[in-house]
Amino acid sequence: MSLFLRAARPLDAGGMGDILHCFQRDTDWMPDHHSGAEAIAHCDVMIALGWVTVAEYAGAVVGFLARHGEEICALYLAPGARGTGVADLLMAEAKARSPRLWLRVIEANTRAHRFYLRAGFAEVARGDGAENDEKLPDITMVWPGEAAR
Repeated sequence: MSLFLRAARPLDAGGMGDILHCFQRDTDWMPDHHSGAEAIAHCDVMIALGWVTVAEYAGAVVGFLARHGEEICALYLAPGARGTGVADLLMAEAKARSPRLWLRVIEANTRAHRFYLRAGFAEVARGDGAENDEKLPDITMVWPGEAAR
């Protein structure tokens, strides 16, 4: 079986929630204020709103991107899928569906920040965390990067 992208279905909420909760649990700077069940419920809401594209491999969700209009609300990968090109595929699909994208990345998430820079996003603002759920300093980025110049 190969990797493919598709619209998320209600039964994907469990796998997506596991990915999201695993990131929270395994990231030392990430506040631990959501349970695994809350992560699944959050993913269920994003799926119901039609925001989510999942990457599936061998019958399992290995990553997902949630996009509401031009805003990328979430991009998460299972630990084994990181560094394999899955995020690039999800991002390419989002770019194909929107002429402009923007997002906020937590400043401490240097790996994600580097990924977005490589993907052509540019920094347009820095914040104190008042605009994100984690309440951590963040960076607002836009694509195409030329829009920031």
